[in-house]
Amino acid sequence: MQLNTLFKKRLLTRMFLTSLSIIALVGFALAWLTNILHAQNNYNEETAKLISEIPKVAAELREHNLIPDTSAWRNNNAAPEKYIIASCNDNFKQVWTSSLAVDRGLFDTCERFNSIRYESPPYYLTLADSKGYFVYLLTFNLAGGHYNLLVMKDAQKLEKEYAQFSRRTYLRLGMVLALALVLLISAAYWGMSPLVRLRNELHSVNSGKSKSLSDGYPIELEGVTQALNQLLQQSSAQQERYQNAMNDLAHSLKTRLAAVHAITDDRSLDRNGVGEKIMEQVSQMDHLVKYQLRRAMLGRKGLKQEQTEIAPLVEQLSQMLFKVYQDKQVQFVAHISSDHVFPGDKGDLMELCGNLMENAFKLCISQVSVSSYFNDDGQFELIVEDDGPGVDESIRQKIIQRGVRADTQQAGQGIGLAVCHEIITSYGGSLSIETSALEGACFRISIPV
Repeated sequence: MQLNTLFKKRLLTRMFLTSLSIIALVGFALAWLTNILHAQNNYNEETAKLISEIPKVAAELREHNLIPDTSAWRNNNAAPEKYIIASCNDNFKQVWTSSLAVDRGLFDTCERFNSIRYESPPYYLTLADSKGYFVYLLTFNLAGGHYNLLVMKDAQKLEKEYAQFSRRTYLRLGMVLALALVLLISAAYWGMSPLVRLRNELHSVNSGKSKSLSDGYPIELEGVTQALNQLLQQSSAQQERYQNAMNDLAHSLKTRLAAVHAITDDRSLDRNGVGEKIMEQVSQMDHLVKYQLRRAMLGRKGLKQEQTEIAPLVEQLSQMLFKVYQDKQVQFVAHISSDHVFPGDKGDLMELCGNLMENAFKLCISQVSVSSYFNDDGQFELIVEDDGPGVDESIRQKIIQRGVRADTQQAGQGIGLAVCHEIITSYGGSLSIETSALEGACFRISIPV
């Protein structure tokens, strides 16, 4: 059971088994083919040798008057050599048997050979004496006669030689397989090393030690690593969006909750008036929650879908801030035409105006001004000014970063201006911080229309 689990789970094991099986199959097939070719080559060599010795074979045939005495044999002075021979007619019926074959009782050799003569050589037969023989067929025409001769040789010696050759062949095959195994293991671990590296880097990403996969992977894995890096970036961006959205939501709700506390403490309002004002703030909170959740899912670029009237929203926000900062007696002026619209989402405009106006009310001495217009370059501009201490030039670019605050003496998280900068950037606009005509801070938003 444990072995099966290992085979199923380890890609390296599968590759070893498959590759070794293929190599072994091909190796044994080649060894088998080599042995066959070796046997056939020996058979052909022996046949050629016997053909060259036909004059000696004929000497024995002439003794029995099976072939005519022609000049082809007269010039051969070699001493006759005894062979185990059988002569067959065209139908492979045995018509003559040599003395050595007679001594062994081999009288049906032609008939037995006829059953295998269409097979590929070498021809191996177990004959009447229960011994194995290699049979060599010699066919020739002489003096108008057709002769089929079967020359038989004891297979014991040849089989021994074939067995030795086979052992040497399979021994060499074993050495090749051992070398192939070593090379296969080396190639496997070398080839798998990028996957091991990928696993280690993913563990590093999972543990928070790194944020992405490194470069330098083989071409086959580049697509995978690039896709994983994109997935990691998207996941990180989404996580950051959720975190920022939750922080921004908390920052936005803080002002509304302060307004609710101010409304409940306002003695000039009757019970119906308090309830109406509180429901107005609750409605804004509900809108903010939906806006931030939508922003967390889609990001800033998914929210630019509509146009929003500016004047009513600024008026609504100013009334809320009057309640929150009623002790300061702020003089608020809005220079906004009734037909001016913000080229974007209502939630974005609420975030922009809410954060900038709250900062202005918080830091002003007594005056806050909001104005909007379209300049000659075709850009929409929204300006929020106050008569407070202003912003020092050295930190104007820093305070638009998350967590950085200009005034560390008052409570805050340093989120509002960063949110404004993110929104404006998503619209392709810019946020500049200047000195206002009221001698305080001037926040100028420019967005192309």
